[in-house]
Amino acid sequence: MSMALEEHDLAADEAGAQSPRTTARAGASSPSTKAARHALITRILAKERIRSQAQLRDVLASHGVSTTQATLSRDLVELRATKIRSAGGRQEYAIPETSVPGQAPTGAPVRDDGTLADHTTARLTRWCADLLVTVEWAGGQVVLRTLPGAAELLASAVDDAMMPGILGCIAGDNTVLVITRSEEISAEVSGHLLALADSRPRL
Repeated sequence: MSMALEEHDLAADEAGAQSPRTTARAGASSPSTKAARHALITRILAKERIRSQAQLRDVLASHGVSTTQATLSRDLVELRATKIRSAGGRQEYAIPETSVPGQAPTGAPVRDDGTLADHTTARLTRWCADLLVTVEWAGGQVVLRTLPGAAELLASAVDDAMMPGILGCIAGDNTVLVITRSEEISAEVSGHLLALADSRPRL
């Protein structure tokens, strides 16, 4: 009887010693570093319409990531996340791309071929539909008016699309100045971006 109890206790001790390692392995797939958490937040904000930090915490939790309100607030500041007002009038978080205005993203070749449609990305289409208010052009310049605080987001989308004939963008708060190679290109770019803005669903 005593030997049976000793064997039972030994088995229990071994199981208890192994359980922390098992738990650690189960949670290994969740982002455990700040860089990994930032990458996940960036992906979430790019795909979903997040309107509050509480909503973002819930989405992170669904990915197995638990974070405090203070930590999440710091993450959003470090990622330069800002709230913009969508075309529907609601505010949602967005993160501008890290590319330098007027330059292609690191490692990507500068392209100046194809049509504007060939270079139109899903991101550019979304931001034009959600943020673009008016478009005017004169000579080799196109002026884009956006919702308040949204100019940097739209400018980064235009830059990343690397549309032919566009030399670069300068963004303010609600105004983007797009520099093109010619008056003809300015007219073409203006019409194209307006068409993307008109693609937003009508209420």
